[in-house]
Amino acid sequence: MKFPENNIQRWVIFVFDVLAACFALFVAYALRFDFFSSKQDFSNELEMLKTALPIFIVIRVVLFYFGKTYAGIIRYTSTEDAKRIFKVVTIGTGIFILFSIIKYKFWDGTYFLPRPIIAIEYLLTLFFMIATRLGVKLIYHEGRKDKENTKNVIIYGAGEMGSIVFRTLNESANIMHNVIAFVDDNPAKSGNILQGVKVYHTSKLESLINKNNIDNIIVSIQNPSNENRSKVLDIALNNDLTVLNVPPVENWIDGQINVKQIQKIKIEDILGRKEISLSMDKISNSTKGKTILITGAAGSIGSEIVRQLLRFSPKKLILLDQAESGLYDLEQELIDFSDSMDIVVGDIANLSRIEKVFSHFKPSLVFHAAAYKHVPLMEENPCEAIETNVQGTKNLVDLSDKYKVKKFVMVSTDKAVNPTNVMGASKRIAEIIAQHKNANSETAFITTRFGNVLGSNGSVIPLFKRQIERGGPVTVTHEEVTRFFMTIPEACQLVIEAGVMGIGGEIFVFDMGDSVKIIDLARRVIKLSGFEPEVDIKIKITGLRPGEKLYEEVLSDGETTMPTYHPQILIGKTREILPTVIEDVLKLIAHSNSQENDLVVKKMKKIIPEFLSNNSVYGKLDNI
Repeated sequence: MKFPENNIQRWVIFVFDVLAACFALFVAYALRFDFFSSKQDFSNELEMLKTALPIFIVIRVVLFYFGKTYAGIIRYTSTEDAKRIFKVVTIGTGIFILFSIIKYKFWDGTYFLPRPIIAIEYLLTLFFMIATRLGVKLIYHEGRKDKENTKNVIIYGAGEMGSIVFRTLNESANIMHNVIAFVDDNPAKSGNILQGVKVYHTSKLESLINKNNIDNIIVSIQNPSNENRSKVLDIALNNDLTVLNVPPVENWIDGQINVKQIQKIKIEDILGRKEISLSMDKISNSTKGKTILITGAAGSIGSEIVRQLLRFSPKKLILLDQAESGLYDLEQELIDFSDSMDIVVGDIANLSRIEKVFSHFKPSLVFHAAAYKHVPLMEENPCEAIETNVQGTKNLVDLSDKYKVKKFVMVSTDKAVNPTNVMGASKRIAEIIAQHKNANSETAFITTRFGNVLGSNGSVIPLFKRQIERGGPVTVTHEEVTRFFMTIPEACQLVIEAGVMGIGGEIFVFDMGDSVKIIDLARRVIKLSGFEPEVDIKIKITGLRPGEKLYEEVLSDGETTMPTYHPQILIGKTREILPTVIEDVLKLIAHSNSQENDLVVKKMKKIIPEFLSNNSVYGKLDNI
């Protein structure tokens, strides 16, 4: 059925509403007088109606016009339209009742309109105006459906969000979704009807899929339990369904969700971690009105720290990085906050350049995220790892002390724990520099340590996606390799929270949840991309890379943790740092310019006795 694309003109709707009210009045009289079977009784009312009818029409016309009952697009009639009609019609009926009372008591002892007539006309006018709109809407949407291309959909979540998603799908310009059922974890909702569609318990999901030829599942629950969400996703992926996700409410456009925002679910969305609760007041008190320096601001972590901090109205954010393209892109993204930011291109290993930044801006907080982090590359370039990760950090630590920065928060890595590679060892040495300086400084030096970040530059997810786009294979280094993962926003939220709670000298360790097998992650990414692992996209085992571990730790041997007020942040108690270690660090920095890799790595192993190279040419230097 082809339905007209053009909207009905407003004057047509206005005239229809007036005629509907007049017809309702006629039907009211017909019902009241038994369809005019008793002409004598009706003739007694006729004279009264002749006087009342013009007034009745004028009142309805004026109220319909100023109440804009004609303004809504009928094919998209909503509860707001119905509420507007109800309000306008009710006001008119209230005026009729008032006229009747005045006329009866203070005029000629007769009613403006008989009370039964007023009541019946009121109900019928509401019915005609609302029912016809809903009828047109139903016919329009049924006529718009492309039966051949329509997707059968199950919505996971039968709450308010699920109801909004249903309406959004139905009111989209191109109706391509047919909602078959809602599923919900709450047993009390099972059997209910929502938006005319039955609600089932989540345990019925697989049977619904098998019976109804389902194409998509839309996850409308914002924070379902990890266990339930994982089950739903596994069932969906095992049945080759496309899983779609509803964005958080804060990402809606003008407070409303658009069907185009319902996108394929990302691997970050199914990590299965608890929602992070931040101490907003504490963070605001520590950052509002402050000048804050963020190093590595163009990177995945640094740029997200910038985005998070902007929420707390800092006086100025100093965005420092040597990557000019990344800084430019970030500047363009945050152009609306240009008054709150200064962009600085500079290398943290260049002491004179960095001192100029400190002397000019005088930051009160420093978030240090600049670092070389790619394990295989640093294994081949250890002198560069020392120059940036160690010398660069020492420059920042010394200048923060000199210019009396209140807090210095360093972003470290779980690869610094019992390091098996140059990158992890260089970050552990950077931690030692910050911890040692804290003992004799007015600045509070705080270290945060966490694992891999999904979606960051160099993480496995972008690599997997690129490999899938090329048709595979997806490469995994070892069948048993596991990693801890966080999303970029939650990692940065915890960095900021730890920076606020720290008093100096701590190594804050984030609760990374359960470790994930990389091969399982690869399979899920392939399925979420719409392919079948080992059928459409092959998985290739390539072998561990130089310096790579099978399993990663968060705390090294001999360390313990203490809880904090935040359940996802712990304090790691580390070994005492001896003065001789700092002397060795200074010698290491001095030797990094030699470009003698073996000599530099040997000195690193002296500073960190637990640094034992794995699958690396530097294994020959262990225990020397």
